[in-house]
Amino acid sequence: MDNTSHQARTEQGPSSQGQAIFSDTSGPLFHMYIKMTEGEDEKMTKRWQKDADGILIFTGLFSAALAALLTVSVQDLKSNPQDTTVFYLANIYQLLADPNISRASILATPVQPPDFSPPKSAVLVNSLWSLSLVISLTSALLATMLQQWARRFLTITQPPLYSPHKRASIRAFFASGVERFHLPWSVEALPALLHLSLFLFFTGLAIYLFNINHTVFSVVVWWVGLAGGVYGCITLMPIFWPDSPYYSPLSSSAWLFFNFTYSTIRRFCYFLLNHQWPHLK
Repeated sequence: MDNTSHQARTEQGPSSQGQAIFSDTSGPLFHMYIKMTEGEDEKMTKRWQKDADGILIFTGLFSAALAALLTVSVQDLKSNPQDTTVFYLANIYQLLADPNISRASILATPVQPPDFSPPKSAVLVNSLWSLSLVISLTSALLATMLQQWARRFLTITQPPLYSPHKRASIRAFFASGVERFHLPWSVEALPALLHLSLFLFFTGLAIYLFNINHTVFSVVVWWVGLAGGVYGCITLMPIFWPDSPYYSPLSSSAWLFFNFTYSTIRRFCYFLLNHQWPHLK
């Protein structure tokens, strides 16, 4: 009987002892991993939420101003009832001003006002401003969703009732999903959408002012051109000076485009040097 029980303990001993050793040695390690990742995740999600808050505040102010301008400019796309009244009054005045007018002239006078056709500049301005407003509201929607994504990420990756082993597995699983679906790139794209909305607005504003007053148009275009030049310099500075603190949402795209263009030109020159002009080597 003793030999049998000793054999059973011998067979079960290594397995249970191995599980105890695994739990004892890995528990603190997983607990340390959770503590480290909790701090990083909270910083990351807090940064996302702050970016979303800034986008929502700016979008609210910008959309309100743009909607007020659209309310005025959209009137240029519709026929004005006063134009019809002016047309008939002009015909009546013409008949009354010249009592000797012939019957043929009266019949030749147009009875209906001409069909309304909005000016091309008005169509272009309203198209740019409407697109700018839609992009701005889309940015606000995505910023709201970003806040929800951040809260959901923290809720899922920090379940209070799970063991450290399972919490670490859940966190690693969803962290890999964040990287695989390029969520940080999506966060960077939100300010880029706002900047695109601003550029469309400035373009439409310049066209709108050009048809109203050339002096005001010149002043606004001068400032917009200066701001656009500064923005372009800020965008390109990290390419030529990697230690530059200045940066824009388009800097990463500009860097990728610059590297692609540079590598393409190098390969083309290498091809010419080795295949077309080998005597220049």
